Amino acid sequence: MTTETLVADRSLGAVPVGWDADMAVTALYSAHYRSLVRLAVLLVRDMATAEEVVQDAFVAIHGAWRRLRDPDKALAYLRQSVVNRSRSVLRHRAVVEKYAPKGLPDAPSAENGAIGELERSAVIEALRGLPARQREALVLRYYGDLSEAQIADAMGISKGAVKSHTARGMAALRTSLEQLS
Repeated sequence: MTTETLVADRSLGAVPVGWDADMAVTALYSAHYRSLVRLAVLLVRDMATAEEVVQDAFVAIHGAWRRLRDPDKALAYLRQSVVNRSRSVLRHRAVVEKYAPKGLPDAPSAENGAIGELERSAVIEALRGLPARQREALVLRYYGDLSEAQIADAMGISKGAVKSHTARGMAALRTSLEQLS
């Protein structure tokens, strides 16, 4: 249906003067509904939305029939209405897509959380087994995210001593964690 060419049906070019809105819109609907739907489908790329747009255009012309200056131009009014309503649909789609909520990131599995908890508890247990100075240096460095100078100030020791305690503590931690796994 959408691949047919758009051909203006001239069979209802002029609406008889004595017709009321019901008769005129019924005649227009019978003669031009399909061609207007094809036009709308080409614009909005969706059959259901195209049919809705055309139906709305017919409802609008029915309501405005008395205000229509030239009833002979009713078909042109309908076409323009379909085009304008299709544009509105496309604008609405663009806004909806722009502000659509982003999908939530994949949540880690319960197993992942359990393994992470086990690893953290193993690291904490291994830290508890270190001498106090090494434990302090590692905690301030890796959990407190302090620089060597800041650690030296906090512990009241030199930067060289901080490096020494950190290196020894890491070696002891590595050995302790390797034994657990």
